[in-house]
Amino acid sequence: MRIRHIAIASDHPGKAADFYCKTFGFKEMRRFGMDPASPDVAKRPSGAFLTDGHINIAILKFDHDQIGKGMDYLGLHHFGVVVDDTEAWMRKFEQMGLERVPYEAPPGGQAETKYKGPDGVVFDITDHAWEGSGEA
Repeated sequence: MRIRHIAIASDHPGKAADFYCKTFGFKEMRRFGMDPASPDVAKRPSGAFLTDGHINIAILKFDHDQIGKGMDYLGLHHFGVVVDDTEAWMRKFEQMGLERVPYEAPPGGQAETKYKGPDGVVFDITDHAWEGSGEA
């Protein structure tokens, strides 16, 4: 098992991505939902995906509340883990009584299955590495 990504809820994913790339030297993989002609505007949904070559950071302006914190929530949103057998892990989580979080991947997005852990922290699992993780 490996951490695949960390997601941050942001009012402006493009500006946040620029900050993290400039500050830490992360590589930007791609953006969506932002118009380069209007750099100060971030619509819902929009996002930017960064990598350090091993773990990805998804900086997202969500179009619906996935974690029960409201649409004005900013900060750490969830983390994702690559597993070897998604179905086996889902059975394990169900046996543990973990709450599954409804989620539908956006067009072109990867399929993930989300759950709530302790303190309401959301995590997702998938058997696909992200682009830029050094394994994709």
